[in-house]
Amino acid sequence: MNWVNLKRVAEAEINATLRALPSHLQARADRLPITLEPVPNDDLLADHVEPDTLGLFVGEAFPDGEGFPIPPQIILFLENLWDFSDCDEAIYREEIRITLLHELGHYLGLDELDLEDRGLD
Repeated sequence: MNWVNLKRVAEAEINATLRALPSHLQARADRLPITLEPVPNDDLLADHVEPDTLGLFVGEAFPDGEGFPIPPQIILFLENLWDFSDCDEAIYREEIRITLLHELGHYLGLDELDLEDRGLD
């Protein structure tokens, strides 16, 4: 699947996932930028982000307040998600949903164990 189609499918899945959230979580998620990239860039790799990372939350978690020098955002790495999905569109959509919810969980203050308990690992 080419970049345009990867992005189109991802945007549709992101919108569907966000709209399925309870309204109080939608309000928080709507303020959080979601960036779509093919793979982690050189700066992220230099910061020890693994090259096959599916998604990343950067910034300060919502419950911890404001003032962090980097505004919070979620980055989804679409080519990595596509490869992880073995180039299967149904699996790709599901992995976008799971990865988005995982990173949104970090924004809401959940750690890896909390996310694993919710099946979002």
